[in-house]
Parts: sequence; structure tokens; C-alpha cells
Amino acid sequence: MKKIIGFILSVLTITTYAQMKQDKVVLVIHGGAGTILKKNMTLEKEKAYREALIEALTKGYEVIQQGGESENAVIEAIKVMENSPLFNAGKGAVFTHEGKNELDASLMIGHSMQAGAVAGVTTIKNPILAAKAVLQNSAHVMMVGKGAEEFAQNQGLEIVDPSYFKTEERWNSLQKVLEKDKEKMELDHDAKTQAYIPFNFVDEKFGTVGAVALDKKGHISAGTSTGGMTNKRFGRIGDSPIIGAGTYANNEVGISTTGWGEYFIRAVAAYDVAALMNYKKLSSKEAGDEVIKKIGELGGDGGMIILDKNGQASFPFNTAGMYRGSITQSGKIIIEIYQ
Repeated sequence: MKKIIGFILSVLTITTYAQMKQDKVVLVIHGGAGTILKKNMTLEKEKAYREALIEALTKGYEVIQQGGESENAVIEAIKVMENSPLFNAGKGAVFTHEGKNELDASLMIGHSMQAGAVAGVTTIKNPILAAKAVLQNSAHVMMVGKGAEEFAQNQGLEIVDPSYFKTEERWNSLQKVLEKDKEKMELDHDAKTQAYIPFNFVDEKFGTVGAVALDKKGHISAGTSTGGMTNKRFGRIGDSPIIGAGTYANNEVGISTTGWGEYFIRAVAAYDVAALMNYKKLSSKEAGDEVIKKIGELGGDGGMIILDKNGQASFPFNTAGMYRGSITQSGKIIIEIYQ
């Protein structure tokens, strides 16, 4: 009898362990990294962020559960965040120095290595859909400005008046930055040179959004969308629409980043994670940690979300916080904000 009970318990243990292993993460998202401190967050605002992140995960998860492609799960998750004024993407995009909203987005499908991106657009309601259209319906990888907008319109995407993107909170943020810049320039004898530098960019919250999904076929896709940098000038483009910097996916792993874009571009951050996994045989977590460490040593900050083919997720960042979340195969949701 003891042997029979022992056998049954061993089978139950193995089954439970197998079930745990099977409950892999199928979708991860981020809503930006930066100076996100609990002491500065109201209960109402934290609740709003958590609800938006849960909605994004839920929408993407529905695609995966129905047997849909990973890229469509990424798109559905990012659309939720683009349509929310809480994040620096789509509706909640920050303002440029000239008082405009300029949006960037990218999408990459791992198994086919197809990619699409748009940058500096001002009238496309959901830039992630424009990135998908470039990927699917053109011979190009990136389109910018008016050309990207014309292409999106020809593709039947929703075009809006630029005023759609204006929110009072983002506008007020620009005014505060402009006032600080004015005060600094008045004290700086080399104001002509300093005018090219975004004074108040360091240690701010970067609200870029992103998602990485793993579908039932084992295919991985990644996407990123942003409004860029508050007070950005001269047509500045960050890492978000750049394949290999802000977004990357292959058969093994998918990555989406958020942070000080210039450093992520210089580090070719998203691709570097995949390269470290391939050439040094690091785990996705080890590779992500190494890349974020390198960015910190260069002087930059931010974070990234990583999801590998085994359903292992990691969220390395070197800021005070990063809006992030995951959902497993069984539907378990985890949302985190602070360090």
C-alpha cells in the first residue's frame, strides 16, 4: 500500500511540476520607465495605470487564446496603450519644442524577420497599425513624416486631426520644461550651442509603450510605440522605431525597450540582447541585465521587456520604476510599477 501511495504522490508531483512548466508567459508589456516613485503616485492614478495595463494584456491574450498570430497580439496590446492618455504614445504623446505631437512605432515578426516602422507622424491615430502596414504592404522597413502619413491613409488607416493627441497634462509639462530651459539659457553664455541640448530630459519618466508576444505556434513578435521626448527639436527620432535598437525579434526572443533613446541606439540595445544569447549563450535574463548595465555605464537609463521562446520573461531596468506586466498561458496576470 505504501508503495502504491508513494507512486500516486510521485505522479501527482510530476503532473503538478509539468503543469507549472507549461504555464509559460505568452505576453509581456511595458508602459515606460523613469522616475516613477510611489510617494509621487496617487491611489487613483496608480489604479488607472494598473487597469490600463490589465486591459492591454487582456486584449493581446485574447488573440493568442484564439490561435492568432503573435504580431496581432502585440498590436492589440499596444493599441490599448496608444488610445490611453496615460502613456507617452498615441493619445498621450508628449509635445515637441514647437508644440506638436510626433509619433514613432515599430513592429517585428521573429520567425520571418519581417519588420515595419514609422517615425515623425502627426495624424495617424494608431502608429503601430501603420508599422504593420509598412511591414505587410510595402517593400520598405521604415517610412517617415508626410510620406508615412500618405501611405497610412492609402492603406485605409484612421487619420485624425493633430489636435486629437493634445492632452492638458502633456501640454503643461512642455510649458514647465520651456520655462526651465529659458532660465538656463539666460544664465548660459553659450546658449547657441546649448539650444541643441534637451536640458530637462535626464531622469524623467519615459512613457514609451511596448509588447512582446509568444503565440501557440511558438512564434515571437515585438512592437514599440512612442511620442518621443518632451521638448524634442529638429526632427529628433529616438530608438523606438529603429529595428535593433528599440524593437527586435527572432525565433529565440523578442525585445521592446523604453528609456533614453540615444543610448539605446548607440548600444543597439534590442539586438544586443539577442546577440548575447546567440553568441555567448546567455539566458534572456542574463543578456538583458548585461545590456541595461552597459547603457547605465554609458550614461543612459531606461529598461526593456524580454520574452524568449520558452516563455521566460524578464524586465531589466535601471530607473526608479517601469510600468510592466505579463500574462501566462493560463491567464495569470502580474502588474508591477516600482523598482
